[in-house]
Amino acid sequence: MKTTETPAPLPAESGAGVSKVDDVPPAASPSGRKREGNVLNVFSHGILVIWAIMVVLPLVWAVMTSFKDDSSIFGSPWSLPDRLHFDNWARAWTDANMSDYFLNTFLVVGGSLIGTLVLGSMAAYVLARFDFPGNRFIYYLFVGGMSFPIMLALVPLFYVVNNMGLLNTIHGLILVYIAYSLPFTVFFLTAFFRTLPTSVAEAAFVDGASHSRTFFQIMLPMAKPGLISVGIFNFLGQWNQYMLPTVLNTDPDKKVLTQGLVQLAASQGYKGDWSGLFAGLVMAMLPVLAAYIVFQRQVVQGLTAGALK
Repeated sequence: MKTTETPAPLPAESGAGVSKVDDVPPAASPSGRKREGNVLNVFSHGILVIWAIMVVLPLVWAVMTSFKDDSSIFGSPWSLPDRLHFDNWARAWTDANMSDYFLNTFLVVGGSLIGTLVLGSMAAYVLARFDFPGNRFIYYLFVGGMSFPIMLALVPLFYVVNNMGLLNTIHGLILVYIAYSLPFTVFFLTAFFRTLPTSVAEAAFVDGASHSRTFFQIMLPMAKPGLISVGIFNFLGQWNQYMLPTVLNTDPDKKVLTQGLVQLAASQGYKGDWSGLFAGLVMAMLPVLAAYIVFQRQVVQGLTAGALK
């Protein structure tokens, strides 16, 4: 009986499809990954704490100083006030004409904010949802307007507003604010309108709705998070605007809040009502802080809507 001999196995050649256990890199252990995550969390939280201190500490100090008298401001600037001097706020509101500055600022910012959101949303909707010759050219014109320094336009802007008879007027300043804020508004809302579903607008067209009705009754309510986000950004920029009203609004009775604060600080010299100045400064900050606190969630939703969709 003949039996077949089993041949001896050939030695495996180096690199011939045989994987070596030693060549596989060891996987990171869970404890190592957890330790790295803890270090990263500590570092990020530390940076956030430092940033929060840098932002919150000046605000707290300004609010605290607005309730002090002048001697306490210079004698013990970092101590708590001995008592709450509410008369500082009363003097700033009446004697420093902060009430008039607030009224002018609310008129200018309110009118320009409404005009910016209406015109910017209409232009952004057309650029985002309709294809026509020159679409990209008009869009990049708005984008280029964001990079144009306002300092270069002050002199020609002054002559244009003066020739139109809008110098030292509230409505003239509103129109300039709208033109100043439109590029960013169109840029922001164009990207937001592209994330909205087209099926809703198509269904409205099938039901017989016009383009204007589809925009104002369907698409605009759907863009509410984006409108709130860009509205907050425009509100901050227009509320704190100083260069434009300084050049285009020299009438003392129509000055806005930023001009009033600068005039209040300059008129004091070295002996002035510093407690009233800090009270006026806190008054100017309160609407901005209140607007962001109230609409904080909507701002975050508007900024992340494009990424989520």
